[in-house]
Amino acid sequence: MAFAHYPSLEGRVVFVTGGATGIGADVVRAFAANRARVAFVDILADAGMALVEELGAAAHRPLFVSCDITDIPALQRAIGEVRDRLGPVGVLVNNAANDERHDIDDVTVDYWDKAQAINLRPQFFAAQAVRPHMRELGLGSIINFSSISWRGGAEHMASYATAKSGVLGLTRALARAFGPDNIRVNAIEPGAVMTERQRRLWYPTEESVERMVSRQLLHRVLLGEEIARTVLFLAADDSRMITKQSIIVDAGLA
Repeated sequence: MAFAHYPSLEGRVVFVTGGATGIGADVVRAFAANRARVAFVDILADAGMALVEELGAAAHRPLFVSCDITDIPALQRAIGEVRDRLGPVGVLVNNAANDERHDIDDVTVDYWDKAQAINLRPQFFAAQAVRPHMRELGLGSIINFSSISWRGGAEHMASYATAKSGVLGLTRALARAFGPDNIRVNAIEPGAVMTERQRRLWYPTEESVERMVSRQLLHRVLLGEEIARTVLFLAADDSRMITKQSIIVDAGLA
């Protein structure tokens, strides 16, 4: 099966958070295949370097910067390093997240704050940091990752679902604020993407995976590469008049 290639992404500098594994790694692979100059950050240094080696034959070898994005000054420094080494960032993909489960009665103030610190706060500050880059370029695309978890209610993911619903509010606010600079801001709401981590933690058996797939209108396992292709479209000039939107990619999960 053949998929679209986006000429407008060739040579464009892309910054991806949480890019070492899972959906983020598929996003990095997709941009590398489209000849973008992609940089990514993650706390998983070994996995990050392994991905760089995997993509070593790409037109532009990806750049990995080890960074804990809950440390906002470190995130800002990482974005500055990417600018110094690759040039101004034209695409930001706010992918990093942590979908831990918890019982409502067990949530403490500290736990709540940490959940927002990984799932929501960095998206704002990364967007703030790349705005001058995109203004300089005269264009830009910011893609924020939400989740469908908040739509149906998620009793064991209240802090995560709250953050992910907040991402849509943030997306709309930034789209309005950044529009005059020709910077587009959109969101993606993935469904039950069967990454290695999801299978290990939440869907450990084939039966559990099949139960989830049976709830989808499209009865195929949802993979990170499907999300990555949506990211490419929103990043490319093909979607240049799309902003303040959120796209659900969940195979019709009911």
